[in-house]
Amino acid sequence: MMDDLSDKVCVITGGGSGIGRALAHRFAAAGMRVALGDIEPGPLKSVVDELGGDGDRVLGVECDVRSVEDVEGLRDATVERFGTAHVVCLNAGVAPIAPLLETSPDAWRWVVDVNLLGVAYGVHAFGPLLAAQQDGHIVCTASSAGLIDAPSLGAYGATKHAVVGLAAALRRELADSRVGVSVVCPGLVNTRIFESERNLPAGMADPMGGDATAQAYREMIATGCSPDLIAEFVHRAVLDDQFFVIPNSDLDALIEARIDAIRQGFAWRDAAR
Repeated sequence: MMDDLSDKVCVITGGGSGIGRALAHRFAAAGMRVALGDIEPGPLKSVVDELGGDGDRVLGVECDVRSVEDVEGLRDATVERFGTAHVVCLNAGVAPIAPLLETSPDAWRWVVDVNLLGVAYGVHAFGPLLAAQQDGHIVCTASSAGLIDAPSLGAYGATKHAVVGLAAALRRELADSRVGVSVVCPGLVNTRIFESERNLPAGMADPMGGDATAQAYREMIATGCSPDLIAEFVHRAVLDDQFFVIPNSDLDALIEARIDAIRQGFAWRDAAR
């Protein structure tokens, strides 16, 4: 357990907005030095400025988590500025909204590259550093969509299910290295995640188009909780070495339904014998 975060180093991908921005403020308030990576230079600079500007406490690095070179560059810049890293929040994500039968191969590649491989590249870049120093914590941002099924969010949900599995395996593998792992599975959070098309790869068609479902999701997420609530629970999870972090309760019934469906699978198997 990490019981003192003062003057330690926190790294956050997707740190320019939403949950990433809230994490940056919360861990800075805990006395940590903060390194932020984000694909959007404007929002990245805004958060760096909010935290006091690029200097001996804050670092901002443009980083596209689809690129292992960019993620390794974020690590190298962090180590050069601060000497090491301790809490690594692999948080960047995108959420195209479309039924699975209407999700293009390009959209699949984009969401997998960002949501899953972006986390895997972060583990590759920072995991050995934390394990070698036997001190640290990795936070993987998944979603309640990684525990349930959500209509028109099949590709997003598939990657978030994968992040839950990746984080669980990583926690077991790092158990003897004094490095904790948490997986964050929020419900509705008032962010711009359903406006991810603003960061589409060059030349890629908008996978959501003018779909009415996309607008409905955008309206629904505006009623979600503040990212600050998520950041508060993540901070506590790092201190407590808590694996599953489910900060808001709005989707608890759907998560319980998934658990019941698994139990029904056990019952069906036993009855079929």
